Order: sequence, then structure tokens, then C-alpha cells
Amino acid sequence: MSEVDDFLSAVLPRQRDADMAMLNGDSGPRKTLWSHKDPVTVLGAAKTVSGWSAVANLFDWLAENFSNGTSYALDVSAAGISADLGYVVGLEHSKASVGGEAPAPIALRVTLIFRREDGEWKEVHRHADPIPGIPSTQDQLGRFK
Repeated sequence: MSEVDDFLSAVLPRQRDADMAMLNGDSGPRKTLWSHKDPVTVLGAAKTVSGWSAVANLFDWLAENFSNGTSYALDVSAAGISADLGYVVGLEHSKASVGGEAPAPIALRVTLIFRREDGEWKEVHRHADPIPGIPSTQDQLGRFK
């Protein structure tokens, strides 16, 4: 296995579990996946924040809006590592309820940055925006309170 394969094996299952939990109203696994040491940033499809306190509050807010998550997949387009930094770029496809509405697809382009802390990869940055041309994503994002 290459270093990148080892990195992906370490982060992708945790990312999937954390996002499935988030889509079902539980922010705990995502908070565990993330570094609590600044700098941490989210340039999200719904909100943009920086600093651990604001990031943790964002995850709680997202979890309050999500429910009925039935699927999550991250199609990796590119990934790499250099020393104690790693990245994943890809397309996220999920299905969940937002704001109590019927579950619908959400499709996002994402860039995830990880930093190795005490031998463990911790997420430190997430950039997500809607994949153009998928109306259900825009509808879902409009339901956040």
C-alpha cells in the first residue's frame, strides 16, 4: 500500500461514519473526527466559519437541521499527503431530510484537509459547494434555518 492509500484507509471510513451520523442528527462523530486546535475552518455550502468553537457550533446547527439520512458516498477525485498534511477532493452524494422535509439528494463538491496530530489524522478544513445543475441540492440548502 502507498502512503496515500494508508491515509485514505484511515480517513475515509471515519468520514463516512461521521457524515452518516450528521445526516441523522448527531454531530458527535464529526466533532471527534475534527481537530480542536486552531486553525480550523469550514467554507460550507450552508455557512462559513473559523475557529474550533464556531466550527463545533456549526456542526451542532447542521445536525439540528438534518434527519432521515439514508445514504452518503464520497467519490474521490484526488488525494495526497505531504508530511503531516493530507487532502481529499471529490464529490459527495447523500440523501437526507433538511428542516423536516422529505428526504432528497444533496450533491456537493468538497475539499477536505487533514492534519496529523499525535499520529492520528484530524480534519482541519472543509470546503463544500453545490454541484451545478442538481436542483434538489439548492432546494435542500434553502431549507436550513
